[in-house]
Amino acid sequence: MPDHDHPLRYALVNELHARPFPVLSVPSTAVFIAIKQPDDTAPRDKASERAHLLSLLDRHGSTHPQPDSTHFSGPIGRSELKWESHTEFVTYSAFTPGLSARAFDPFDAEVFPEDWLEAAPGKRVASVLLRVEELPADEGDLLAKLEGWFVAESLAVARVVEGAAVVASDFRIDSAGHMRFAVFVRPGTEPRRVGRIVQRLCEIETYRAMSMIGLIRAREMGTALNRLDPRLSALMAGLDAQDRKPDAALHELLTIAAELEHLAVGVSFRFGATLAYEAIVTQRIESLREARVNGRQTFGEFMMRRYDPAMRTVKSTDIRARSMSERAQRAAELLRTRVDVERSEQNQNLLASMDRRADQALRLQHTVEGLSVVAVSYYAVGLAGYVVVPLVEDWGVDKPWILAGLTPLVIGLVWLMLRRIRAGMS
Repeated sequence: MPDHDHPLRYALVNELHARPFPVLSVPSTAVFIAIKQPDDTAPRDKASERAHLLSLLDRHGSTHPQPDSTHFSGPIGRSELKWESHTEFVTYSAFTPGLSARAFDPFDAEVFPEDWLEAAPGKRVASVLLRVEELPADEGDLLAKLEGWFVAESLAVARVVEGAAVVASDFRIDSAGHMRFAVFVRPGTEPRRVGRIVQRLCEIETYRAMSMIGLIRAREMGTALNRLDPRLSALMAGLDAQDRKPDAALHELLTIAAELEHLAVGVSFRFGATLAYEAIVTQRIESLREARVNGRQTFGEFMMRRYDPAMRTVKSTDIRARSMSERAQRAAELLRTRVDVERSEQNQNLLASMDRRADQALRLQHTVEGLSVVAVSYYAVGLAGYVVVPLVEDWGVDKPWILAGLTPLVIGLVWLMLRRIRAGMS
């Protein structure tokens, strides 16, 4: 085959099919966990994540994934394992046929042993137990089970995917540390469709949990903004104060701006990720195509009441931080202008003072030059007198008249000499 293809063409196409939905029979149990590093700034150790996966596979003698793979599916005992590596976290899903006698039995989660979880390179950010069973013919039996399993106050129930299943959850963590989801499947529903529904529920919980991390960061940032806002407001209110030095105000303003910039940099990634995760949660709920069951709230309504306000808090905190940063920048520009104007006035005053001093120096120089002419001429006339007087004394001319005649000539010569010296120096 001619080499006309881009070197990444096949890799990019294969990525579209890299994460297939699970195929689930009814009844079955699903356990899902997501593991993330607690510190957002810590680099992920992909080698330790792979080693952690291999340690689980080795317990069951399962095959290993390809090196540098970001997803894997394979058996672990009676269960089918699905592992995926995402941008910030890794997920493990275990699908087991059949149901335990006790609904949402914590023993079902033992497919991921406790000692193995403790050795994970990160912490659990989501842990879900899903119970998949056939939809009862009587809706009363369905509601009776839901009321026995979940907290009625926060219970959300919906008929999804054109009635293929009924899903329910109260979005609470039980005593064993798991979020519970119930999936009641209409008889005759294809196993792949069941797998897609279960996968959507796991994704809703995972991305909901990941996006809620942004709320914690927003609250922390809100506390810092509450501390900086009065300082910034007071500083901007005193910009016109004549008794306050602009240099000191500018220094304080730059300190506040630096703190705001530090806060913004610290949460920029988390806030951006939060918005992306929120979009995924919204899209996954929409893909369920919910219909109300016996007047109960749907997943979308639950999220609108409980989840959306948290996301609005993150967005408003981000907007507030940006607004404060812009205010600080505008105030800094005003103060810089004021400082530049004052320094310009100082420079003009300094130049004027220098002009006056230069004028005084010039006058003093002229005075000194005049005195120099007089002084040099005085001594020059005396010296010239010693030379000329003996020569003309026989002519009957008195010495005073000789000196008087020499004086204008000497003064003129001295003046011309000093003038040429000054011209040569300039």
